[in-house]
Amino acid sequence: MTTLGTTIYTWAKGRQVGTDPGGNRYFTERSAPKGRRAKRWVVYKGAAEASRVPPEWHAWLHYTSDQPLTGTDRAAWVKPHQPNLTGTAQAYLPPGHDLRGGKRERATGDYEAWQP
Repeated sequence: MTTLGTTIYTWAKGRQVGTDPGGNRYFTERSAPKGRRAKRWVVYKGAAEASRVPPEWHAWLHYTSDQPLTGTDRAAWVKPHQPNLTGTAQAYLPPGHDLRGGKRERATGDYEAWQP
């Protein structure tokens, strides 16, 4: 969801550069004013959550690369982008976490508790 101001600015001055697999759309100014570089921004599909921007588009948004990278530029061992899942049902909970019962395995023999 975008604000009215972002929608109007995008319509008036924006040029779409591309989209990512999550449906986010990326824009730049049609013409940059003299003396500064063109603005770049993203219009999110759904709720605005910055962790949903894949690394290749993050690099482009922050002027690290001149052109957005493509998925084929990634090495074969790189996993697909995954947004921050903290606070969701898919969040990682380590053993012993209260929401996983609060129980964990006893320490192995290589651990000695400190005694003053």
